[in-house]
Amino acid sequence: MAAFVGVRDVTSAGAGGASAAAVAASGGASAEAFSSGEGSGLPYSPAKMKAASRGRAYYSLLLLARVRKLSKVRILLTAGVVLAILLLARQVDPLMGWNYRPPLSSASSSRDGYTVLINTWKRDSLLKKTVAHYASCPKVDAIHVVWSELDPPSESLKTHLRNILESKYSNKPYFQFNLNEEDDLNNRFKPIEGLKTDAIFSVDDDVIVRCSMLEFAFTVWQTASDTMVGFVPRMHWSSKEENGGIHYKYGGWWSVWWTGTYSMILSKTAFFHQKYLDMYTHQMPSAIRDYVRRERNCEDIAMSLLVANATQAPPIWVKGRIYEIGSFGISSLEGHIKRRTKCLNDFISLYESMPLVSTSAKAVDARQAWFW
Repeated sequence: MAAFVGVRDVTSAGAGGASAAAVAASGGASAEAFSSGEGSGLPYSPAKMKAASRGRAYYSLLLLARVRKLSKVRILLTAGVVLAILLLARQVDPLMGWNYRPPLSSASSSRDGYTVLINTWKRDSLLKKTVAHYASCPKVDAIHVVWSELDPPSESLKTHLRNILESKYSNKPYFQFNLNEEDDLNNRFKPIEGLKTDAIFSVDDDVIVRCSMLEFAFTVWQTASDTMVGFVPRMHWSSKEENGGIHYKYGGWWSVWWTGTYSMILSKTAFFHQKYLDMYTHQMPSAIRDYVRRERNCEDIAMSLLVANATQAPPIWVKGRIYEIGSFGISSLEGHIKRRTKCLNDFISLYESMPLVSTSAKAVDARQAWFW
């Protein structure tokens, strides 16, 4: 009876104080009892109950829709963050390429591996980094360092390199210093006894190419093993002289970029067949080697002409980033293009024709490119 009076007072008076008294008098009746009339003596109305149920169902569906919408937003935000992290990692990895440390794996077999031929000169600190990097690449079967200094490698250098090659990050390639009695750029292309691979990767001691990119270039070379495959293209073009002769000009990187063509691959980062070491030393005109020895330049042009003359085909440029970790080389010196142009014309005069073949083709690893 008290509960009934309390509710009646609330519904009839509507005052805040009366509402409080009614709740106190009801002995703690629930808010749901007041709203539905159950236990309060109010008349039961099925229509009102149905309407209330529909209202609750509507708000439940609205809440569910909002939850789903928020879930979709969270999924999209999460996907965006993951994509951003992957893109960032992709950019950071090349920058740290020469510090890359792959898990320990067995050395590749000589049938599908290659030999790294590093030309060095009084830069032990750079040599340590390049040997450490290329020793970690899975398909490297051997590393040969062309040493042309009068003094042999120091014991401390040999100990350091031995520790690198025996570390858990190395694939344990065969290693050897190729010692030479004189300082001669022709030394980098001397024949090497006991090589187990046909493929040679010629590289300077201050140049790093990521292992994954190196392996891709190696697969490209395997499809055309008689030609040169590499990462640094150069070009030539011709012009007629007043006497009717043809003059050739050497073009650097910006010429390649502007014209979209090239005819040479520099041996500072290039794959070629080991047979060209013997051809360079024993079959190429000796006047070219004498020129290289005297001018201390253009051995890479000489190798490009040699291969092109043997194949009558263009080289293959592999799109990829290289990292030059040393100081500026001779290419940054004044008059570099002029000296290279003279080399080119002098060498061609010995061949009695132009063996270089121009091309605009470029090998691209589609797995590493957004647009290809």
